[in-house]
Amino acid sequence: MTDETTIPEPNAPTVESKIPADELARLSDDIIGALKTVYDPEIPADIYELGLIYRIDIEDNREVKIDMTLTAPGCPVAGEMPGWVQDAVSTVEGVSNVEVDMVFDPPWTPDRMSEEAKIAVGWY
Repeated sequence: MTDETTIPEPNAPTVESKIPADELARLSDDIIGALKTVYDPEIPADIYELGLIYRIDIEDNREVKIDMTLTAPGCPVAGEMPGWVQDAVSTVEGVSNVEVDMVFDPPWTPDRMSEEAKIAVGWY
C-alpha cells in the first residue's frame, strides 16, 4: 500500500489515503480549480482543460506532486509554466508543498482536450 492518492485519472486503481474522504475531495476540487487558473499563453484555454495535467498525487502529508506536459516540447514558456502551476496550487488551503515535473511521454495530442477547451479554441 502506498501513502498517496492519485487523481484525476479515470479507471485508475483506488489507493487508500489517511486524509479523510471529505477533505481529500475538497483538496482535489480546489487543486483542479487552481490549475484552471493557469492558461497556456498561446491557446485560449486553461492547462487542465487542455489535458496538459497527466497526474496529480496528494500524499498523506498533503504534499502535491503533479506531472504535466506542454502542447509542444519547444513551447516558449516551458521554463516558466511549472512555476506558474506550483504557484497556483500552493495557494490551496491545506497543501503543504507542491512539486511539478515536466514529462513528455506520452506526447500531448489534441485528443486530450476537454470539450470546453475544444470550444474555446474553435475546434468543436
